[in-house]
Amino acid sequence: MQKHVQLAGVLFTIWGAICALLSLSLLSIGVAAAAIGMSSERDGGGGTMAAGLVAAAFFAVGGAGLLFGGLHAWVGSRIRRLGDHARIAAIVLAVADLIVVPFGTALGVYALWALLHDRSKALFLAAGGAEGRR
Repeated sequence: MQKHVQLAGVLFTIWGAICALLSLSLLSIGVAAAAIGMSSERDGGGGTMAAGLVAAAFFAVGGAGLLFGGLHAWVGSRIRRLGDHARIAAIVLAVADLIVVPFGTALGVYALWALLHDRSKALFLAAGGAEGRR
C-alpha cells in the first residue's frame, strides 16, 4: 500500500503544478483585460466597467486556483513523507477534487481509495503522524 500512498503524493504534486500553471494563465488574461480597460478609458470608450469586471473575475479565479494548486503541491509533498495531518488534508482535498471533471475526479477517487485503506492508515500511524497520538 505504500506505493499507492507515494503515487497519490506524486499525483497531488503534479495536479498542484498543473493548477498553478493554469492559474497563472488566467492571471495573465486578467492583466490583458485590465490593460484593455485602461486603453479604452483613454480612448473615451464605454467598455471600462465591463473590462474591469472581467479583469476582477480573472484575478479572483486565478488567485483561487493558485491557492488550490499550491495547497495540492504542499499536501503531496507531505503525503510522500507521511507527515503530520497529511492524510487528513489529502482526504479533504480529494473530496473537493471529485467535482473537477474528469482529471480531478480520477485523482479524488484514487486518493480516497489509497488513503482510506486500513494499511495506508497504518503507514501514517507507524510514521508517528498526528493520527497516532489520538
